[in-house]
Amino acid sequence: MKMYYAEVLSPRKACAVAKYLNAPVEFVRLDLARREQQKPEYLVINASGKVPTLVDGERIVTEADAIMCYLSLQMGADLWPRDDARQLEIIGWFSWNAMHFGRAGGALYFENIIKPRFGIGAPDPTVVDEELGNFRRFATVLNDHLRGRHWLAGDTLSVADFSLAITLPYAAAAAMPLDEFPEMCRWHDQLNAFEAWREPFPKR
Repeated sequence: MKMYYAEVLSPRKACAVAKYLNAPVEFVRLDLARREQQKPEYLVINASGKVPTLVDGERIVTEADAIMCYLSLQMGADLWPRDDARQLEIIGWFSWNAMHFGRAGGALYFENIIKPRFGIGAPDPTVVDEELGNFRRFATVLNDHLRGRHWLAGDTLSVADFSLAITLPYAAAAAMPLDEFPEMCRWHDQLNAFEAWREPFPKR
């Protein structure tokens, strides 16, 4: 298997799961500053020109959430569970994250980290203020859900945990008020116990 990645949010969770599962993945880094993700040869396997992409023989899997599920299946792991009810719960969290919590956290990550990193302007204070409000709103939902639960979906670690927590390692740099949400802090501390979560990217 070959995974195309860069050191940004979505590839981080796919790389973390690959490392956690000790999957036999060859990592190929794309330099986003040089727009390598827009080269014709890459667009053949990912027409959106985004990372990550996983290539396993003739099979191509795009989008980090799908890649995590695929890796779990290939490795015979239970990060992507077998029972339908839990799968539906995880899919619901994937959707909620894409539309709400992850969108707010991703916007703060973009404004406060990506813009300075790639020299594309200063953070927009109007956007930052709006997304801070959205972050707090949806973090409250997540924090309440986690109360009394060890992991997000069921009693064991799943791809949902890797997916929804992806912005949290950058909370301080992205000015996300994570400390206001103690259950989320506890949950993220549990993930930080895994080296694959702390250091997901291959060493260069």
